[in-house]
Amino acid sequence: MIDLSTDYLGLKLKNPLVPSASPLSRNLDTALQLEDAGAAALVMYSLFEEELRAEDAMMDRFLLHAGLGSCEAEDGFLPDHGEFRSSLDHYLAHLQQLKCRLEIPVVASLNGISPSGWVGLGRELQQAGADALELNVYHVAAEMMEPGEAVEARYLSLLTELRQVVSVPIVMKLSPFFSSLPHFVKQLELAGANGVALFNRFYQPDIDLDKLYVVDRLRLSLPEEALLRIRWLSILHGRTPLTLAATGGVHSHEEAMKLLLVGADVVHLASCLLQHGPGRLTQILHAMEGWMAEREYVSVAQLKGSMSQKNLYDPSAMARDSYLRVLDSFSPRPGVWS
Repeated sequence: MIDLSTDYLGLKLKNPLVPSASPLSRNLDTALQLEDAGAAALVMYSLFEEELRAEDAMMDRFLLHAGLGSCEAEDGFLPDHGEFRSSLDHYLAHLQQLKCRLEIPVVASLNGISPSGWVGLGRELQQAGADALELNVYHVAAEMMEPGEAVEARYLSLLTELRQVVSVPIVMKLSPFFSSLPHFVKQLELAGANGVALFNRFYQPDIDLDKLYVVDRLRLSLPEEALLRIRWLSILHGRTPLTLAATGGVHSHEEAMKLLLVGADVVHLASCLLQHGPGRLTQILHAMEGWMAEREYVSVAQLKGSMSQKNLYDPSAMARDSYLRVLDSFSPRPGVWS
């Protein structure tokens, strides 16, 4: 019997496959289907501080109108504020429901914009029963006068403040755009993080050429995106005690196995589940077991990190030398240039 178990933030998981933050966790029935399909833990959809602030502003306007005795308030067009449930109320209630019905760990995902937001909301998520917190810091560094050190300080500051008020494990979900990722991961470790998730996908704006305006389009991940994760997880494995989570580009057992081989402790997946349903998770698990059995691996622990940079015969394969080899390896198809 192959042992697929792995350690995630100090939690013992039955296998490395963990659905990442997505709309799939908004529905209890869908979450139960994911658990039945083999999910080892579940990351909830992100709670956004901006949405909560917008709701607070709306409620302030409502209370102002009600206090002034406006016609809208008197005629019942505005809701009874005593019965109003905010997005935070819904999120906390849903978290508690998931914790009650699921047997697997539930990770709350938080996307804040202010120090007080990160700290206050993080505290409430812990009190509601979250097994861990994933900090989805979606910051586009677009200010000309903001140096890279200031961007890193933003992450470290919110982590340090939150660490002082919560005891559950904290995962930092990072983008790939840091100038020295290993150094920054070390700083996160010292500031109290328990893990990092590589990498957050920054959705890119597009332009409608007919109407000439910026449009937002959701594009699901592609398997090729796993390659960036493979490089950096390989470099980080064995150099930090933090849990290493891979997120982005996992559509089959092939990406999952490659990420585990370079050192991932868990593998997140969402796009393939959105496209194919919970059955894809079961398929990936069975294919992983088949691949491992064929090569006589008895456990995930046995293969994890065996192809990380520090364990490779040629460590340069994950660094600059691979760049030189790749550039010289391409040849056009016959007839394209002749």
